[in-house]
Amino acid sequence: MTAPLVIVGMSGGVDSSVAAHLLIEQGYRVEGLFMSNWEEDEDGYCTSAQDYQDARQVCLQLSIPLHRISFAAEYRDRVFAHFLAEYQAGRTPNPDVLCNREIKFGVCFEHAKRLGASYFATGHYARVRQKPVPQLLRGLDQTKDQSYFLHAISAAALKQTLFPIGELQKNEVRRLAKQLALPTHDKKDSTGICFIGERPFAEFLAKYLPAQPGEIRSSNDEVIGKHRGLMYYTLGQRHGLGIGGQADHPEAAWYVAAKDLQRNVLIVVQGHDHLALQQRSLRAIDLSWIAGKPPTGEFSCTAKVRYRQADQICLVELHGDNLQAVFEQPQRAVTPGQYVVFYDNEVCLGGGVIASTE
Repeated sequence: MTAPLVIVGMSGGVDSSVAAHLLIEQGYRVEGLFMSNWEEDEDGYCTSAQDYQDARQVCLQLSIPLHRISFAAEYRDRVFAHFLAEYQAGRTPNPDVLCNREIKFGVCFEHAKRLGASYFATGHYARVRQKPVPQLLRGLDQTKDQSYFLHAISAAALKQTLFPIGELQKNEVRRLAKQLALPTHDKKDSTGICFIGERPFAEFLAKYLPAQPGEIRSSNDEVIGKHRGLMYYTLGQRHGLGIGGQADHPEAAWYVAAKDLQRNVLIVVQGHDHLALQQRSLRAIDLSWIAGKPPTGEFSCTAKVRYRQADQICLVELHGDNLQAVFEQPQRAVTPGQYVVFYDNEVCLGGGVIASTE
């Protein structure tokens, strides 16, 4: 009997390299698939060319084929256009969630099936429990768990998805890669915008959106400086405000508390824990539930309003196509445009886009 074919999304990094090796060890037929979905490389920040060479070397060493494809048009239409629109509207988007849903586990997943794959696999730190309805579980390495970024994937995609390194710690992955002499064993983890890479963010954004400088005002509406454009700032930000010490104000640091789009004003307050930076509840829209529908009625769970945050206890009230989450403890600098993601212990329930806060 022929073993099932697994197509592994090969990024050219250590995680997908080890994922491919583990699948071979488990007896699957394995092939790699490399995506290069950002085509503007004249500034030298996109590492796609080097990443492809690294993926190719790994696949040669593992003796598996490597396919290559670009979904650049889909990425621009489904991810990047939304990214720019959100910044233009004064919000702070997280493109990685959309990239996973629309590209990696959307058009790429469908392409893998066309190649004959029974399963699609990636090097994400997450796990799938294949019940009648698949469940998305946190990765066992709590410092690397990526379920936050995967919460919008459909159950249909998860049913044919494997996360081979979800049971491992990051140091185990690197140790195994070194033992296998994989060329990616000591490669630095990628950061920056999904597919676009690390680059000076303000300079990059200015290529697509015109900056509109304006006033920085205190919560008492006192003008205390100038901003470069609201899109360059996020709630809770301290550095890069350029306002320094102010006469008639204490020496405490200033933080971004709000954006007034109508007046093009950046509102700042003093003190890391200023009341203007504390929110007790939020409203979320564009909801996604792994099970296809939310838990019934009002329910308690934990949530994250940003990737690196510890779990926060909250009560969720559903209101049709949106919800309100009320937290047991006030949350600092909850940011519209980001995602709130809900958990029941190790199970990721789903999430939505933060629309507003109270």
